[in-house]
Amino acid sequence: MNQLSGTQAEIDAYLKAQEEKDLLRFITCGSVDDGKSTFIGRLLWDSKLLFEDQLATLTAESKRIGTQNGEIDYALLLDGLQAEREQGITIDVAYRFFATDKRKFIVADTPGHEQYTRNMVTGASTADLAVILIDARKGVLIQTQRHSYLTSLLGIRKIVLAVNKMDLVDYGEAVFEKIRKDYVKFAEQLGFTDITAIPVSALKGDNMIGESANMPWYKGPSVLSHLETVNVREEEAERPFRLPVQWVNRPNLDFRGFSGTIAGGTVRVGDGVVEPASGQTSKVARIVTFDGDRQEAVTGQAVTLTLEDEIDISRGNILSGLQNRPANADQFEAKLVWMHSDPLLPGRNYLIKLATGTTAAKISSLKYKVNVNTLEHTATKTLELNEIGICNLALDKALTFDPYTENHTTGSFILVDRFSNATVAAGTIDFALRRADNIHWQSVDIHKEARAEQKGQKASVLWFTGLSGSGKSTIANLVEKKLHSMGKHTYLLDGDNVRHGLNKDLGFTDADRVENIRRVGETARLMVDAGLITLVSFISPFRSERQMARSLLEEGEFLEVFVDTPLEICEQRDIKGLYKKARAGEIKNFTGISSDYEQPENAEIIIDGAKTAPEEAADQIIRTLQDRGMI
Repeated sequence: MNQLSGTQAEIDAYLKAQEEKDLLRFITCGSVDDGKSTFIGRLLWDSKLLFEDQLATLTAESKRIGTQNGEIDYALLLDGLQAEREQGITIDVAYRFFATDKRKFIVADTPGHEQYTRNMVTGASTADLAVILIDARKGVLIQTQRHSYLTSLLGIRKIVLAVNKMDLVDYGEAVFEKIRKDYVKFAEQLGFTDITAIPVSALKGDNMIGESANMPWYKGPSVLSHLETVNVREEEAERPFRLPVQWVNRPNLDFRGFSGTIAGGTVRVGDGVVEPASGQTSKVARIVTFDGDRQEAVTGQAVTLTLEDEIDISRGNILSGLQNRPANADQFEAKLVWMHSDPLLPGRNYLIKLATGTTAAKISSLKYKVNVNTLEHTATKTLELNEIGICNLALDKALTFDPYTENHTTGSFILVDRFSNATVAAGTIDFALRRADNIHWQSVDIHKEARAEQKGQKASVLWFTGLSGSGKSTIANLVEKKLHSMGKHTYLLDGDNVRHGLNKDLGFTDADRVENIRRVGETARLMVDAGLITLVSFISPFRSERQMARSLLEEGEFLEVFVDTPLEICEQRDIKGLYKKARAGEIKNFTGISSDYEQPENAEIIIDGAKTAPEEAADQIIRTLQDRGMI
C-alpha cells in the first residue's frame, strides 16, 4: 500500500513538474528551400520526441516520396498538406508541440512565398522568438529581408539566425561570418534586441542539439540548448498590469467578479486598479482561479478579480494598475496586414476587435503601403491581399489600448467584414491620434426636432439606389416636386450633380465610390439635422456603404428606395450612352458591366422599374411617407 501511494506521489509530482514547465512559442521562416521543415523535423527526431507509429510512417514515406534518396526526409514531419508534399514546399502554417526536460515548445513552420504573407503573420502573431533560416550557399536574400521585416512588425525581438546547409559549403567559418555580419547590418533598422547566429546542418544534425565535430571553430550554443535557456518572460513580468475583461461573473447576488486572462504584468490582493475609460478606481479584494484563491497572479493566467467597490465594468473594458495606464482614444495610427481577396476600401465600415472590445471602425486615411521586399514606402489608395500599409483608423467609440511595442495583446486587433463576418485584416497600433482630444461636439440650443417641427415634417433621408438608367433620379425629382407642392422643405442630392463640386476629385474605382458615399452620407446627416427631408439619388453599389449611411441616422429616419430595373432595360434606355461605352471598354469600373452592384436585402420601398411608371412610383413613395407619419 505504501509502495502504491509512493508511486502515485511520484506520478503526481512528475505531472505537476510537467504542468509548470515554461512554454516557448517560436516560428521558423526563411526563403523557399532554406530547410525550415527539415530543421524542425530534425529537432523532433534528435530529441527522441516521436512515437513509434510516427517513426514507421516517416521511414516509409521517406522511401516513397522523400527527397533524400530513400534516407530519412525530416521535412515530411511538417509538410502535412498533400499539395505541399507534391510540390515540396510549405504553403500553410504547420504547428507542432514538443517538450524537453527543461521547457515546452510550440513551433510554427511558416511559408516562404510572398503570396502567403498572411499565413506567416498568423504564425508569428503569438510567437516569442523567430528562427530565421539562411541557406549558407545563398546568403541574405530578399526573402530573408521580407521575413525579418514581418517578424519585426509582429513585435518579435529575439532572433536565432540559423545558417543552414553548412555541410554544402565545407563547414567554412568565413562563409558563416560573412552571412552573420551581412544580416546584423541589415537588421539594425528592425529593432531586434537579441540576434544569436548559429551555423547548422539540419539534414546532418550539426549544432542542432549538441556540439558539431565538423565546426570546432564555433563556440556558441546549439539550437536546442539556446531554445531551452533563452529568457523571454522577464519583459512580460515587468510590464504594467492589464486585464481585458472577457466576462462579468455573477453566479449569485453575493459575488461579482471580472474574468479574463492577464495580458501583462502582475496583480496582487490589495493592489489599486482602474478602469481607464471611466477613471473609476478600486482595490483588488480577491484573485479567484479554478484552483482556488491566490494572493498573486501573473501574465497568461486566467483569473477572476473581485473588487472592494462597485464600479461599472463590462466585457470589452480593461482593468489596469493605477500607474502607467493604457491609452483610451477613438483614433489611432496602425500598421495593417490585409488578409482578404477583396481589397481594402478606405471609408468603408468594418468591425474592429481589440482584446475583448468590439466596435465599428473605418480607415480614415491610408498613408502608404510598404514594399515588404525593399521596405520602400509607396503611395496607394487601397491594399490588396497580403499587402501591408500604414493607416489612420477612426472608431465609433473610444477603446482602451497600448502601443503594440508595449503590449501585444492590448495593442493588436483584427478587422472583420460586417456582412460576411470574414476577418479581412490584422493590425498593430502605433499611437493614438491626439488631435481627437482637441475636437469636441459643440452644443447648440436649436435641435433637429425643433427645426423639423417648424417645417411640419419629420426630418429624414430617402435613399434612392439602383443601376444607372434605372429611373431613380427621375423618380426622386418627381417626389421632391410633390413634396414641395405640399409645402414641405426638401433637398435633392443627385450623384452627377454632387460630382461637379463636393466630390469632383473622386473617380470611379471601388475605393473612390466608397469615399463618394461616405461624403454624401455625412452631408445628408447634416441636412437631416437641419430638419429637411433629404432625397439622395446615387447608384451606391455596395451594401456596406448604404448601411454606413443608415447608421449615421436614428431609427426611422432612413428609408432605402430600391429602384429595381433589370440591366437589359437600363441598357435599352441608356440616354447618356454610358453602357455602350462601357461595353466597348471606354469606361472602366462601370456598375453592372465591369463593377458589381449589390442589391438591397431589406429596402423599405421597392419600385419595379420595368413595370411602374415614374409618376406612379412617386405616388407610392408619398403614400409610404404619409403612412409612416413623416409628412
